[in-house]
Amino acid sequence: MDALKLIAQDSLKEEAPSIEIGDTVKVHVKIREGEKERVQIFEGTVIARRGSGVSETFTVRRISYGVGVERVFPIHSPNVVKVETVRHGRVRRSKLYYLRDRVGKAAKVKEQIR
Repeated sequence: MDALKLIAQDSLKEEAPSIEIGDTVKVHVKIREGEKERVQIFEGTVIARRGSGVSETFTVRRISYGVGVERVFPIHSPNVVKVETVRHGRVRRSKLYYLRDRVGKAAKVKEQIR
């Protein structure tokens, strides 16, 4: 079991992004198209975080052309180039799954003033 922990320690990023639930973030992701590789930005609200260690993930949700789109990103993945925090949200839950049922302005999270 210790060998697995050692292997997992090697694949952890030194500086994991400091994101919190309710934050609006821009996630820069590497996309491979044939031979070419480019960086695509996915902007949305962090609605969940789960796991720990190497398998820790966070879920980002946004509305694109009237359709809700969610993506799950591993925090320590080499495909996640960087995570920028656009604004901090003021929430009182650890999971914001209730935003899936809301439409328009009701699906917004209030901004936390820091």
